[in-house]
Amino acid sequence: MKGQKGEQNKLLTGGDSLMAYETEDQETQYCFPAINSSCVKGKRSKHEYNIFYLFVLLLSAWTVFLNLLVIISISHFKKLHTPTNLLILSLAVADLFVGLIVIPTEGIKQIETCWYFGDTYCGLFVIIVRLLLSTSLSNLVLIAVDRYMAVCYSLQYPQRITKTKTVISICLCWFCCSVYNIWYVIGNGYFSISNKTLCYGQCMVLITPTWRFIDLIFSFLFPCTVIITAYVRIFYVVQKQVKVINSQINGVKCVVEVSIKRKSESKAALTLGIIVTAYLLCWIPFYICSLTKITTITSTTMTLLVWTFHLNSGLNPIVYALFYRWFKISIKHIVTLRIFQPASSLMDIFTDSHS
Repeated sequence: MKGQKGEQNKLLTGGDSLMAYETEDQETQYCFPAINSSCVKGKRSKHEYNIFYLFVLLLSAWTVFLNLLVIISISHFKKLHTPTNLLILSLAVADLFVGLIVIPTEGIKQIETCWYFGDTYCGLFVIIVRLLLSTSLSNLVLIAVDRYMAVCYSLQYPQRITKTKTVISICLCWFCCSVYNIWYVIGNGYFSISNKTLCYGQCMVLITPTWRFIDLIFSFLFPCTVIITAYVRIFYVVQKQVKVINSQINGVKCVVEVSIKRKSESKAALTLGIIVTAYLLCWIPFYICSLTKITTITSTTMTLLVWTFHLNSGLNPIVYALFYRWFKISIKHIVTLRIFQPASSLMDIFTDSHS
C-alpha cells in the first residue's frame, strides 16, 4: 500500500513529468484567477511563446530603426525640406510610434491572450492605435493631393504648395485626428460603467451603430475616394503628357528639360503611389473586418490581418531606399556619423541623385 502511494506521489511530483503536464494542461487557465469575471487565458507552448516574442521584438526594432533613419534624414538635411518630404516625415513619425508603442503592446496582448494593462490604458491604447491609423491615412491623402498638384498643375505648384502651408496642414491633421479619436472612444461610452460588459482581461471598445456609420464615412469612404481619384487623375495626366512630349521632341533644350522634369515628377508619383497602394491593400481588409465584425472571419485570420497591417509600417522605408537615391546617400552619412561634421546639414544631398 505504501509502495503504491509512493508511486502515485512520484507521478505527481515529477517522476513522470508528462502526466503532470497533461493534468495541469487540462485545467482552465484565467487571466486573473482571483477575479470571478476574469477572461479565460489561451494556452501556448513555451516554444510558441519564444517564437512569437522574438518576432514581435524584431518587427518592433526593425520598424523603429528604419523610420528613425527617415526622420533623421529629412530633419537633418536642409535640401530635403520640401513639402513632399515633410509629408513623408509625418508619415514616418506615425510609423515610428507604431513600432514603439503599438507593436509591442499588441504583441503582448496577442501572445498572452489577455490584457494586463488595466482599463484606463486600454482606452488610451485604442485611441493611440486609431490616431496613428487615421493620421497615416490623412497623410496619404495629403501626399495624394500634393502629387496631384505637382503633376497636374506643375507651374502653379511652387506658389500653391509651400513648406509653411504643408506644416500647417500636418499639424491640423494630427490635431483633428486626435480630437476625433478621443471623441470616438468616449462617444462609445468606453470610460462609462455601462460599457464594462466584457470579461476582465479583455481590451475592446463596443461600437454603437451611429458611430459605426460615422466612422465608415470619415475613416474609410472619404479618404479612400480622395486618394484613388487623385492617383487615377495623376496617371491619366502623366500618360497624356508623355505622348505630347514624345510628339514634340525635336532637339530643343527646353523640351528636354521639361521632359526630365516630367519624368522626375512621374517617378515621385509612382513611388508614393506604391506606398499608398501597399497601405490600402493592408488597411482596407483589416478595417472592413474590424468594422463589420463578420462572424465568418476566424480569430487567426483577423490576427493575420492585424499583423499584416502593422508590418506595413516597416515597409515604407524600404520603398524609399529602392526608389529614392537621396535616402541611400543620407543613410550612408548617418551610419558613418558624418552628419556630426560641421555644416553637414547644408550638404547638397541631390549631388549624386536624380530622384
